[in-house]
Amino acid sequence: MKEIIFSPWPWWVAGPAIAIVYLVLSYFGKSFGISATMRAACTVAGAGKRVPFFNFDWKSQIWNFIFVLGSVIGGFIAHEFMYLDTYAIDISQSTKEAASSLGLYSFEQGMFPIEVFNWDSLFTLKGFLVMIIGGFLIGFGSRYAGGCTSGHAISGLANLQLPSLIAVIGFFIGGLLVTFYVIPFVYTL
Repeated sequence: MKEIIFSPWPWWVAGPAIAIVYLVLSYFGKSFGISATMRAACTVAGAGKRVPFFNFDWKSQIWNFIFVLGSVIGGFIAHEFMYLDTYAIDISQSTKEAASSLGLYSFEQGMFPIEVFNWDSLFTLKGFLVMIIGGFLIGFGSRYAGGCTSGHAISGLANLQLPSLIAVIGFFIGGLLVTFYVIPFVYTL
């Protein structure tokens, strides 16, 4: 039993689990997505006094705060108590070669190279700008698209909404462009 709990679960377990969560939320008239929580958090902080978009009854969104809190707690528990150091993430050789051509060599601790994802990198000018610009683009994109990737890809597509399909296609195209053009440019500077 311990082996089942502590090893990574396959997609055919995670996918139906997400579907069950979505069905329960739909039953109670809620829609799935994290960006709605950010809107409610801005409203709690007083943004509604200056921007009409944030002027709404945030108390009706308390379930969103609980959902995000549960996600954070679940992620912490999974990382601190269920993560196996011996579990190796299988990264393709071509990905490793492409990353090494950019000066990114170490994948020992997971699927992200240590040279990019560490505190020292964050406190460099390049790392800081990447986080600020990337955070702005994610926030702007979520607002402009009317929701985040999880909201559009799970709730929107499940409801057969054309705008969500267009948004998800846009997310994938943007991700591919950043992966193949922006990241190589930024990390070879």
